[in-house]
Amino acid sequence: MISPETKEQKLFEIIGRYKNALVAFSGGLDSAIVLWASVKVLGKDNVWAVTSNSDSLPEEEEKEARRLAQEIGLPDERHLIITTEEINNPDYKKNPINRCYFCKQELFDKLKAMSSQLKAEAVFDGSNLSDTGDYRPGRQAAEEFQIVSPLLEAELDKNELREMARKYNLSFAEKPAAACLASRIPYGIEVTPERLHQIDMAETALRRLGFSGFRVRYHNEVARLELRPEDIVRVLENGIKDKIIDAIKKAGFKYVALDLEGYRQGSLNQNIKSGE
Repeated sequence: MISPETKEQKLFEIIGRYKNALVAFSGGLDSAIVLWASVKVLGKDNVWAVTSNSDSLPEEEEKEARRLAQEIGLPDERHLIITTEEINNPDYKKNPINRCYFCKQELFDKLKAMSSQLKAEAVFDGSNLSDTGDYRPGRQAAEEFQIVSPLLEAELDKNELREMARKYNLSFAEKPAAACLASRIPYGIEVTPERLHQIDMAETALRRLGFSGFRVRYHNEVARLELRPEDIVRVLENGIKDKIIDAIKKAGFKYVALDLEGYRQGSLNQNIKSGE
């Protein structure tokens, strides 16, 4: 078994193959580790971070990405914000099981064009070993566009990334997993800006009520809440239930359902993986 220390060194070596790089930076744990390691190995003047702004991403994530890039030490002028327009792609809007492919295709197409303009030798993403255990059609797009995945190549999984962040006292060590808002909509239900905004409003309200590590799954008039097991009990405390119901209904849902199984990453992929 390869030790985390050996994997960490391998990560630095993989990044060190390049003189400079552009990092696809969502502000999540995975891409934050890639950006941090890239700045550490290549130097802040040889790295660009690019954050996508689109209907598919929570509104607060751009602010968080800016904060983390500053914490990592990347100059503001080297953190670029772009707009991706996957929502205009009919194949994406139809929400097939490979929806993620069309989203990543749009993102990577723009990143590769930017890397050419900036003369960056590589585009890095935050794919890691834990991603291989779920259905990830976006990997096909990464391979087609020759995106470099340093964490995956170094065989680092999510738990090891958190340990690395703790080791170096990085503030994002405990940051919950994040994913685009479209991942809350069951396959086959059309992805629209209105539905994405509705989900974003509901999840923002839950965060402001002190919840983390959750999902609001879209089922037309019903919002199905997947909470951490320890937070399911909290719903019935101190009037929290009524506040949740009020906030979710203000976001446009008619009904609020609590999923007693709790939060499961990729829960809408279960039927795909089981072949149902």
